[in-house]
Amino acid sequence: MALTGIGNEYLSVEVSSLGAEMQGIRTADGRSWLWEGDAKWWGGRSPVLFPMVGRAPGDRVSIEGVHYGMGQHGFARRSEFELVEASGTSCRYELASSEETGAYPFEFLLAVTHAVEGRAVTVTAAVSNRDTRPMPFGLGFHPAFVWPLPGAAGKAHSVTLDNGAEPALVRLAGGLVMKERLASPFRAGRLVLEPELFAADAMVFPEGAGSGLTYAAEGGPAIHLRWENLPNLALWSKPGAPFVCLEPWHGTAAEQGGSDELAARPYSVVLAPGAEARFAFTAEVLG
Repeated sequence: MALTGIGNEYLSVEVSSLGAEMQGIRTADGRSWLWEGDAKWWGGRSPVLFPMVGRAPGDRVSIEGVHYGMGQHGFARRSEFELVEASGTSCRYELASSEETGAYPFEFLLAVTHAVEGRAVTVTAAVSNRDTRPMPFGLGFHPAFVWPLPGAAGKAHSVTLDNGAEPALVRLAGGLVMKERLASPFRAGRLVLEPELFAADAMVFPEGAGSGLTYAAEGGPAIHLRWENLPNLALWSKPGAPFVCLEPWHGTAAEQGGSDELAARPYSVVLAPGAEARFAFTAEVLG
């Protein structure tokens, strides 16, 4: 595992070759905004989820009638990427299909780019199908931000959707999506965060959350998150943990009682041979 540092006069960002995972976001004043991965709570920081998001029934997926073992959120987050390009403000890591990715029987390239501009960092994932067959997959981002935000201990924290919506909620059972749609916890697009919201695992919003949100402390600092080509949103923490994950996805866990076919998972992408799909999120530090 190696680290690449990028930044400008406002932000410094570190990215690991393991999973092409962002390891930290710090402002010039030394404040840290990204969760730093204390394994006591959760060792992740900002993993990239590929070739699926969430869990599969029995931790295996079916592709063209053949079963393959695959753990939660796929294998990219545990794979060593190759650094192919780096400058002062950006870096690009790539993961190509190999013997180590044999649980996913396609020729592919996953390229993850981190770029800093102003007070924001943008993470872009480009998936290329190098195979001769249509290639199903899911892709998601899983950034975890500190809770409370820097200098905001004791203040109420909220998530406010840019579109002001009240999207329906679904819950997970054994890591699988339950089919029942529940009433939205958002009110006019705003949700005040409380630890007990996460007692039943993640909150998943399959549609309607829009393409941006603000995570903020009352009267204090904030992060504006916006995303592209990612129709699903999840919020996750552990009760009492000092982080919250704001997760835009294209694809969710398999449905409870549903198919184990990778292509049949909710919101799966099926990419034509020779095609490329791009996904991105931007986190801008405010205050």
